[in-house]
Amino acid sequence: MLHHTIVPATGPSLLYIKIRQVVYIQCNIETHPCNCCCSRKPISITYLGTTLTNKNCIQEEIKSRLKLGNACYYSVQNLLSSSLLSKKLKIKIYRTVILPVVLYECETWSLQLREERRLRLFENRVLRRVFGPKRDEVTGEWRKLYNEKLSDLYSLPNIVRLVK
Repeated sequence: MLHHTIVPATGPSLLYIKIRQVVYIQCNIETHPCNCCCSRKPISITYLGTTLTNKNCIQEEIKSRLKLGNACYYSVQNLLSSSLLSKKLKIKIYRTVILPVVLYECETWSLQLREERRLRLFENRVLRRVFGPKRDEVTGEWRKLYNEKLSDLYSLPNIVRLVK
């Protein structure tokens, strides 16, 4: 378990970061005689909102970013589904409130197909809320917008393109 606190410094430096780390390490000296402090479990630390691991695993970071993005989405979902606001304003809310939370520190991400799919699913869910349901011309029933139609309506670059 990791604990860190940020303490204002007194002197020429601006900021000290104190990190207290408790790690349980099991190392057999006979099979591993180098006396280093290695561990089979990945060690992670959250620094400035970004989770850093010794295995450089980005999946957990993207999961936590999407979780925070969901919290933002649910806090403004009444605005996104309101009929009083224009679609242009709803897209602006998405791009200024939700998207920066999800894409914080995305410059360091190297995406695999699984993460790209998760990001697209998140964006499509938000865009379906923004553009609302569509009435089917044949049956007359309300249905969700298809992904192709969503990308046509949302003419800006999608979330995966923004990361890359």
